[in-house]
Amino acid sequence: MIRELRTLVAVAREGTFAAAGQKIGLTQAAVSAQMQRLETELGFSLFDRSARAARLNAAGQETLARATELIRLYGELGSRHAASGAAMPLDIGAIASAQRVLLAEALASFHRQSPGCRTRVMPGVSMELLNRVDAGELEMAVIIRPPFALQSDLRWTTLAHEPFRLLVPRQLPGSDWVELLSSHPFVRYDRASFGGRQVDRFLRATHLVVRDVCELDELDAIVSLVAKGLGVALVPQTATHRRWPAAVRAIDLGRHTFHRDIGLVHRGSRSPAGPAGLLARQIRAAYESLGKTTGAV
Repeated sequence: MIRELRTLVAVAREGTFAAAGQKIGLTQAAVSAQMQRLETELGFSLFDRSARAARLNAAGQETLARATELIRLYGELGSRHAASGAAMPLDIGAIASAQRVLLAEALASFHRQSPGCRTRVMPGVSMELLNRVDAGELEMAVIIRPPFALQSDLRWTTLAHEPFRLLVPRQLPGSDWVELLSSHPFVRYDRASFGGRQVDRFLRATHLVVRDVCELDELDAIVSLVAKGLGVALVPQTATHRRWPAAVRAIDLGRHTFHRDIGLVHRGSRSPAGPAGLLARQIRAAYESLGKTTGAV
């Protein structure tokens, strides 16, 4: 809650959510989300919603005074423990497919070099993790590249370029992906995710009508359902699927192949410094090593 309290102080000083966001490096939407979250946690409203500016109501004014004192005490607490080497956890986010192999390798290397540091990995879908980085709740996140331009204060580094394949049960005959998609049940990559949106755009662009049987976000679960014969699916060939399970086979889409980009997103115009910078380098190194050993692009 300290982060939200600091944002509250900035809003009170600057007078609007937009001005406060510019002062502390957040978007207006991120400031608004933090204030809504703070009001939910406290159980009462802090602002006079009828005013055009961000005007605190009576409860807000009282909360502001207490927030200022809490922030001061929190700062003193940190200074007392700085000499003893106590470390705040380094909070990062990662989609599920990034956590299983590459992130684990990067974290292991990071902790060998920084034994005094602590890390905390927060799971989630790409949109949620992107918003949390934007709000300053996460230092960085490994996500799917969004289909829209990032805020100017967010930096993107591409880690992997993963091609989509048509996955079918091993016993299903044929290699014509158009025919297979049109004539068999379709296990759909969740359209609420960035990767799922890519699949949806591909189907619309190719004018293919599919017969949805199930829709979910977990890629391993999609692969498992195809292996069990439930249907066919369009999925990215991730680091963990350089070799597909024996019960499925992957069909190349040829010139129609589309990709999802996996990357590291963080705030600021430069690379992170200190422990965060070291971890970011370890994550990039893990993906670069994968590309060298598999020939991936």
